[in-house]
Amino acid sequence: MKTEGYKVQEYHVPVKRYCQTMDLKDDPDLIAEYIKRHSESEAWPEIRAGIREVGILEMEIYILGNRLFMIVETPLDFDWETAMKRLATLPRQAEWENYMAMFQVCKEGSTSDEKWNMMQRMFYLYE
Repeated sequence: MKTEGYKVQEYHVPVKRYCQTMDLKDDPDLIAEYIKRHSESEAWPEIRAGIREVGILEMEIYILGNRLFMIVETPLDFDWETAMKRLATLPRQAEWENYMAMFQVCKEGSTSDEKWNMMQRMFYLYE
């Protein structure tokens, strides 16, 4: 467990953040394989390129048990719905989503936007 924290990207411009969650099938072997397939050496380069192409600056996924938590950072003028519709049409994106579905609690043929549940921020330090 990492207790010293994670370095955050610096953009030198204001950004906004989206937080989402999704569950994996509760099977330790499937979870281990899902983690492996998201490693730097195994994640498909077309998927990382597509995420950047739609305007996402940073995407991080954290895991606890079978629960995933994703943080997405974007420019302030980023439009989520437009970007997700475009992402779904990019090369290999549908193939990746179908490939990952075997690990996820989701309907067959779901897009990324249909699998992940947007979270509502309920607390911050109230500047």
